[in-house]
Amino acid sequence: MYPMTKPVCKPLLPIYDKPNIYYALSTLLMAHIREILVIVPVGEINTFASLMGNGQQYGVRISYLEQKVQRGIADAFLVGKDFIGSDSVCLILGDNIFYGPGFEIDLRKACSQGTGATIFGHYVEDPRPFGVVEFDESGKVITLEEKPKIPKSHYIVPGLYFYDNQVISIAENLEPSPRGELEITDVNKEYLRKGKLQVVPLGKHFHWFDTGNAESMFIASREIRELQQCTGRLIGCPEEIAYRNGYIDDRTLEQTAEDMIKTNYGKYLQKLSQAHNLQ
Repeated sequence: MYPMTKPVCKPLLPIYDKPNIYYALSTLLMAHIREILVIVPVGEINTFASLMGNGQQYGVRISYLEQKVQRGIADAFLVGKDFIGSDSVCLILGDNIFYGPGFEIDLRKACSQGTGATIFGHYVEDPRPFGVVEFDESGKVITLEEKPKIPKSHYIVPGLYFYDNQVISIAENLEPSPRGELEITDVNKEYLRKGKLQVVPLGKHFHWFDTGNAESMFIASREIRELQQCTGRLIGCPEEIAYRNGYIDDRTLEQTAEDMIKTNYGKYLQKLSQAHNLQ
């Protein structure tokens, strides 16, 4: 992503009309998650905090920690060990965008799991750059492979994962892969080995974007623009989700709208508040 990411971290780059990380934050709010840890590169805490603060404007609590060394996705459970404590945990990548019918129901089911892990499967034409999941004829997961040269299916595992507290000890016992990273696929394989992995296939009308390069950022921006024009609603608007979930009141929403009233985003929030007051 260089030189774009030289002055600013990738999750803060725009996807159409809002920062990339807003989409991930919105997914967490849809799952009714209100304790959030944002793991950032060294020296980036203030940059992220200047955008999202402590989460008060969304009715949640946001904390920040630095990842001192780039050691892979599964390292998040070691960096955030104290934050997680004895709880279950959801991990979402800051450059993944999810949108589709029934998704909120899927999120809440995954969030309410008692034990084990829940991940998702999404159909793509070229699964080779991703973690690939293979199902048998009954829909049961058979294998998981990280970036296979010859994929066994077209279903990949996007960057959204729900785990019980065992994920910490699993991550602590991982061996780095040949590329020197703690692979999230290895975490999922361990849950599969234990018979505690659930994979939820996302429907064919579901939209998922991995905005890890300039081309995918452009495609995501274009499609989100089209979806918003068709629906008349913003995708990835954490204030709206927080408001509809009852995390923030009219006054908080109105204040946020007022702070951005010269923008389309601020005007959208203002309309939400006005529409509610007319009911």
